[in-house]
Amino acid sequence: MKRSGALSLVLGLPALAALALPFVGVRPNRIAQPEALHLHQVFGWGGTALGLAIVGALVLTQRAPIRGALAGMGLCLWIWALGMGAAGQMAEASPAARVSPAVGFWIGGAALTLFIMDAVARMQPGPMLRLALLAGVAGLIGATFATGVLDHISILQEYAARRAVFWTEGGRHLTLAFGSFLAAMGVGVPLGILCQRKARAGGGILGVLTLIQTIPSIALFGMLILPLGWVAAHVPGARMLGIGGIGMTPALVALFLYALLPVVANTVAGLNAVPATVVEAARGMGFTKTMRLRQVDLPLALPIILTGARIVLVQGIGLATVGALIGAGGYGTFVFQGLGQTAPDLILLGALPTVALAFCASIILGAVIDLTKGVR
Repeated sequence: MKRSGALSLVLGLPALAALALPFVGVRPNRIAQPEALHLHQVFGWGGTALGLAIVGALVLTQRAPIRGALAGMGLCLWIWALGMGAAGQMAEASPAARVSPAVGFWIGGAALTLFIMDAVARMQPGPMLRLALLAGVAGLIGATFATGVLDHISILQEYAARRAVFWTEGGRHLTLAFGSFLAAMGVGVPLGILCQRKARAGGGILGVLTLIQTIPSIALFGMLILPLGWVAAHVPGARMLGIGGIGMTPALVALFLYALLPVVANTVAGLNAVPATVVEAARGMGFTKTMRLRQVDLPLALPIILTGARIVLVQGIGLATVGALIGAGGYGTFVFQGLGQTAPDLILLGALPTVALAFCASIILGAVIDLTKGVR
């Protein structure tokens, strides 16, 4: 059996299981236990038959473009079915009732997404096409939300009740992730150049950064409270600049410290990977050390440095969630509120945009890396 055929069967099994598992859960209020409803209970056996037909077509279709298009349409139909099913269940329910996606919906959505990712990987699109696909998917998702077809889903009801706070916390999350990322790039790249040129000092610096990386995130946030609190209390003007023992500052510092090791290590690796013949040629042409660094070493090392930047940004978007524990805000606020209130929809309201941001950042920086390599 060909590899693609075996993979089709592996992806087809969870898709089939999704049709047999509960599709939505209906609750009288946001924290009550849900009553599970299967796909055939929401749409009749015709809905299940249509799902079986789509899964069968996905498993039997081997051409990547056709499979990708079919899986994309299947995913859109799956999400549309969720919205229509929720609207149907809420038609005669009380305003406090909630209809949330159940395990079958999540497994089906994950299986269809994997079918799409497999098709895209096999087609090997160039960086510009990947960016265009990402923009198209983002536009399609935005248009779906704009139609209001998903308004009766519990997560969207939580969003509607916290619309202003959601965007405020989103801005804080972006500030934490991108602020620490830009600071780490600004400090980490020169530090990496120093480590590559001064091997003895570089070993010590990388050792310290590795030690910082091993500290659990919550512990590092806690360790910064006392010194930053002291600075806020004793340094004139520090509190006016927003420095304090809790809040945005310790979270930014912690994320910055975590981000340094990948940036520094990849800068050293990128500079070490510059061919010796190229270096000798630059010397022969009379380049000074500064000219060689700016015009030869850094451009050649850029793809490896950006690979470290990609790791840092994706890692920072995820870690910024923990900053809510010390009052830094961000999407983690909803996650921890949901944990405290035993409200899974509130947890998802914080987790889903975090995952989406990290996914988009990874694709965009991956395309930029390919562009720096000259891939078209």
